[in-house]
Amino acid sequence: MRTSIRTAGVLAALLVTGAAGCAGGRTAQDSPPSPVDLTGKVRLVSYTDCAEMTEGLRRAAARNVTPWGFGDAMLFAAREDAGGAKRAAPEQPFSTTNTHEAGVDEPDLVKTDGDRVITVTGGVLRVADARTRRVTGTLRLVARDQWWAEADLLVDGDRALVLFQGGGIIPFGAMAKTRVGPDGPRYVLVDLSGEPRVLGAMTVHGQHVDARQSGSTVRLVVRSQPDVTFPTPKEGASEGEMLAANRRAVLATPADAWLPSYAIESGDGAGGAGRTERVECDQVSHPDSFTGTSMLTVHTIDLAAAAPFGSASPIAVAADGDTVYGTAGSLYVTSNPRWWTARPIDVVPVPESSVPESSGPESSEAVPAPTPTPERTEVHRFDVSGPGAPRYVTSGSVPGRLLNQYSLSEYDGHLRVATTSGAEVFGASPSTSESGVYVLDAGTLTPTGSVTGLGKGERIYSVRFTGGLGYVVTFRQTDPLYALDLRDPAAPKVTGELKITGFSAYLHPAGEGRLIGIGQEASEAGRALGTQISLFDVVDPAAPAVLSRFHWKDSGSEAEWDPHAFLYWPATGLAVLPLQSWAGGEVTESAALALRVGDREITRLGVVTHPKPAAKKGFAPDSQGIRRSLVIGGDLWTLSGAGLKVSDAATLADRAWIPFA
Repeated sequence: MRTSIRTAGVLAALLVTGAAGCAGGRTAQDSPPSPVDLTGKVRLVSYTDCAEMTEGLRRAAARNVTPWGFGDAMLFAAREDAGGAKRAAPEQPFSTTNTHEAGVDEPDLVKTDGDRVITVTGGVLRVADARTRRVTGTLRLVARDQWWAEADLLVDGDRALVLFQGGGIIPFGAMAKTRVGPDGPRYVLVDLSGEPRVLGAMTVHGQHVDARQSGSTVRLVVRSQPDVTFPTPKEGASEGEMLAANRRAVLATPADAWLPSYAIESGDGAGGAGRTERVECDQVSHPDSFTGTSMLTVHTIDLAAAAPFGSASPIAVAADGDTVYGTAGSLYVTSNPRWWTARPIDVVPVPESSVPESSGPESSEAVPAPTPTPERTEVHRFDVSGPGAPRYVTSGSVPGRLLNQYSLSEYDGHLRVATTSGAEVFGASPSTSESGVYVLDAGTLTPTGSVTGLGKGERIYSVRFTGGLGYVVTFRQTDPLYALDLRDPAAPKVTGELKITGFSAYLHPAGEGRLIGIGQEASEAGRALGTQISLFDVVDPAAPAVLSRFHWKDSGSEAEWDPHAFLYWPATGLAVLPLQSWAGGEVTESAALALRVGDREITRLGVVTHPKPAAKKGFAPDSQGIRRSLVIGGDLWTLSGAGLKVSDAATLADRAWIPFA
């Protein structure tokens, strides 16, 4: 699903004007920050049996069902032996996926081990040899007319896991194009030891949220909703009558409707021999308070195991989730406040409506009415330090809403969480918003300390934690970059503030005392003017400063919302990001912008372009241009839907073009 970075960023990139209004930094003259509730503690317990689980989920779901069904549907309708042996270390240095935490890999469009470049574009997996600069293996994974299907990769040795996030993916070669198993995200295991071949696949019921990999172990997080058949509304039925009928349907629904299902296939993954399974009742836990309208499932896949898809039983939580953050020992899944829908700049939750009680399938009068849900983000922590299924540790909550996974950081036994409150409350004035950083004990997720009142009237656009320090960018008309001292968990504090025009949507460490900001320049009225790359001096936390800025007018970069698109190679100071320029509302050029980041200055190295591919039929765009870049030895590799280009990493001179047929 990954809406936190990828989808929301696409919407923001299409809008080239910032939100208008008053600047809202935090100064000494401001009124003190509003008090916040830091007592929220979420207790998670397991069900004793299926009967208890079914009853609890039925009653919770009946309280939260609407005349139109559950959550998203209502909103949009109303609003619209082991794998291959480990390969020897390559002789030349190479870059890896730009990830949040070292040692924890994240899914992306391209992976390299220094010898091979493995990509998945247009539903086709390709392997290119880094030395000969030739494609040595090709494997089509979906039907040709599904070339638009978005997919990512995780790789361990000679095994790759291809993650198709969307539902309804038809395996290439499936007989009569029949769907296999549940209609949801599909995960395909590929052998890379020779010509690529499918070893098996898993299709799950629900929506893909995200995945993390440590060593050979992958954790997949999936969100699902109960499979409830709601009655067709009678002609002229009132909303109250529709609501009562829907509650009766929920209260009569069996346990299987909530238990997430998944289908495992063996062989070529085109619908061969396989089995369909469900999460067991004793593997489902629930918080004290829950809606019954969603379930989070964590699947564990060991890519080095003889049977990766059966290496551990999945576990589930009766909760919602949209953001995943992982460290070597912890997996965090967070749930932003419910009832929201996206808009280009902000998101607006829809408030819950009060519902009467219901005592059973034939009555709608005995389910307690819900109280309004406060704007809080729930955080669930799982221990993934050992092999097998993760172990639930604890849960907690903080006020406000997260931006993305970079709003979270585990350090020295504590979890830091940055959120914005007030900006997304339905009907609220923008002036009510403010942001804060909350420090929780990682073992219990109980509050330790907080610093609030950041960016009044604004919302968070980017966050970066580095060791005991933190940096938060808020924006509405100007860009306050706040420097935070978090070394004392009980007393975090703002140490400095820098105000400049525009904003940084992504912050990247660039050595001791330096940060690179990727975002947009903006006018004093808050109108976005084009991609801006900034170099910040944060040596003195009390006085952050901007050293250099590079601006490309009327442009945007995928790196603004997806950090995987940004490459920084510290050895030479090379920074590369995809860039799309536009005029008159249309994209006029797509390229990879290469910069040299020095200690005090950003200079332009040049741009890399790819041949434009032939237009394809269908509703999807013909090409998204260059999307990724990586370094292998002295080569800069860039990836687009048209192919791979190899350039000299120092001069950008062309070395090879590898077209995708």
